[in-house]
Amino acid sequence: MKGVASASLPNPSLDLTLTPLSGGGRTLREWLTTFHLASIVLDPYTNESSWILETAVRIMRQFSGAAVRVNFIVTCDAESARSFLGPYADEFLVYCDPDRAAVKALGLSELPAFVLIQSNGTIPHAAQGWTAADWKDVASAVATLTAWSKPTIPAPGDPGAFRGTPALV
Repeated sequence: MKGVASASLPNPSLDLTLTPLSGGGRTLREWLTTFHLASIVLDPYTNESSWILETAVRIMRQFSGAAVRVNFIVTCDAESARSFLGPYADEFLVYCDPDRAAVKALGLSELPAFVLIQSNGTIPHAAQGWTAADWKDVASAVATLTAWSKPTIPAPGDPGAFRGTPALV
C-alpha cells in the first residue's frame, strides 16, 4: 500500500503559531531560527497513529543529536497529548494542535505524517500515512540536511503499510 506522496505540500506561513506542552506558543519563524523541524504529526484518537508511535520514537531518537528539532505535533490538547504519548511527552518536544491549524497550514491530508520543515520555512519532503519507503525518504533527507546518520526504515517491529486517516475532520 502506498502512502500519500507529498512533494507538493504548500509552504506554511511563518506566522503559524506552534504551542508546546509547556505553553508559550511561538511562531514557526521563531521555532526555525536555529534548527530545521522534523515533525511527526499524529492524531491520538486513531489506531493508525498509535500503530506508528514506537517507530516514530525510534526515528526521532536517531535524530536527537542532529541539527534538527525533532517533535510531535498532536491534534489534541495538552492533557490528551500527555495521555497518548506517556513518557514520550517528557522526552520530546510536543506541539498541541487541537484545532488542526498546523495540520491545515502544512497541507496534510492524512495522519500520521512525517514532515521536514527547513529553516527557511519550506517543506522539501513529507510522507503521509505509513509506507516505509516514504518515511525512509524523509529520514534520508533529514540525515543529508544535517550530516547525520539515518535510521533503518523499516526495522523489525515496524507495522505493515497503511493509509492514514483524514487529517482534517
